Amino acid sequence: MVVRQESAERADRIFHALADATRREIVALTLAGEYSVSDLARRFPMSFAAVQKHVAVLEQAGLVTKERQGREQRVRGSADSLREAHRLLDQLADVWRGRIDRIGAILADPDPDPDPDPHPHPVVDAGAQLVPRDGKEHCHDRDRRSEES
Repeated sequence: MVVRQESAERADRIFHALADATRREIVALTLAGEYSVSDLARRFPMSFAAVQKHVAVLEQAGLVTKERQGREQRVRGSADSLREAHRLLDQLADVWRGRIDRIGAILADPDPDPDPDPHPHPVVDAGAQLVPRDGKEHCHDRDRRSEES
């Protein structure tokens, strides 16, 4: 169970990181080559600090790695993490395909059960007194019985 929770949290971090267009572009750039954070900051219409924050989110998700070289922070994309995201998306697609197939089978059934209630209604003698399912007498029941007498 712990492994499953960690896996779910990792998936959340990956998809959160990829939800932003700037971060997706940073991943694409750093998969093609290594960039310094300064190089990346010059490519986007935002502050250096904002790009640093985007890189930090990507790094926490494992989508990029950062390595100090002298005064620069070099950023490299992680193809393995993207493969993992792809695998997770494939799993979700399989789940939804299965659900859609089941819905299609239900809709294609030419003879659906007209009474989907698994508890059939009992046959009641015409002279019998009906009692609500909750077993309690309701005021409208008393009124109806007094009218009948």
